[in-house]
Amino acid sequence: MSLSEDADPSEQRAAARHAAATTQPSRVTFNRLELHRILNLYGRMVADGEWRDYAIDFLRDRAVFSVYRRASEVPIYRIEKDPRLARKQGMYSVISATGLILRRGHELERVLLVIDRKLAVV
Repeated sequence: MSLSEDADPSEQRAAARHAAATTQPSRVTFNRLELHRILNLYGRMVADGEWRDYAIDFLRDRAVFSVYRRASEVPIYRIEKDPRLARKQGMYSVISATGLILRRGHELERVLLVIDRKLAVV
């Protein structure tokens, strides 16, 4: 007699779901400190009249914070968190509307400086 015959089938399915959930996260998200830093920058740019709207997407492989000048446009900046790149170039990146990666790095604070400096100089 094997263990699988003794166990309840619903318990087996629940255990399989739990094992799958613990091995692979369902979505990548920004943590509280990351979101605080991004929203702090967003608030300052809204107060300056540079930005008007934003969108947050929590995808399976990355989290994306998109910034818009107007609600109907393409995002002028995308701030992305991709954990797969954490040991390579860094998991944070700022991408322009044309798809150009403006900066990539391991620290969100330093990556966001590319937006702060660029708008401060203009």
